[in-house]
Amino acid sequence: MDNFIRQKSVALLIDPDKSDNSHLPELIKIATEYRTDFIMIGGSLTFSGTEKLINSLRSKCSIPIILFPGNLLQLSTNADIILLLSLISGRNPELLIGNHVIAAPFLKGVKEKVVSIGYILVNCGTKTSVEYISHTEAIPSGKTDIAVATAMAGEMLGLKMIYLEAGSGAAFPVPLQMIKSVKENISIPLIVGGGIRDRNKIKDVYNAGADMIVLGNSCEENPEILIDACQVRDTFIK
Repeated sequence: MDNFIRQKSVALLIDPDKSDNSHLPELIKIATEYRTDFIMIGGSLTFSGTEKLINSLRSKCSIPIILFPGNLLQLSTNADIILLLSLISGRNPELLIGNHVIAAPFLKGVKEKVVSIGYILVNCGTKTSVEYISHTEAIPSGKTDIAVATAMAGEMLGLKMIYLEAGSGAAFPVPLQMIKSVKENISIPLIVGGGIRDRNKIKDVYNAGADMIVLGNSCEENPEILIDACQVRDTFIK
């Protein structure tokens, strides 16, 4: 399961705390019709509802489910893929190794589903929920060299993928030059999320080197952005 991204991919991120969103049925319909590659489940504040949402999604579609846990209480063994996140842009020891030690015995029986991810927060205009909750400082959007060195270190430590995250509600996405430079300096898949709100930006992010784009808040505001993302993805994989 280490390399579940085999081509340009789109992931729809759903926060269990927002699973009663009126747009959710429409989003699932779009995701199925336009072959969204993955559905991610997770959020910064979620303390319950993860299992319920997984079961609900399984009854509505066959899209692989990725658990994107924001804290230990969100862990579930029922997802198809479980991201073991190391927040390598910060220096909070709990999010570098502490929580992983606690989670390991719980995940031991499904370790074939677990993928270790180097999670890098990038400050893109606003202080995000992840930054506040994690007690860490995001890498400034203009500090490409720091992001590149951090991603390289993550790969050298054995992490299987790098995730550049602008964060929920970001004013703008991760800068294209940062995406490009990080991609040029690693040999593992690159995930990019946060602040991606239109078709042109989706195309730009893919062109810069993203292997997977994650859409969350933008889909809640405009479900048709998910159609755009899947259509743009298709132009890259033909």
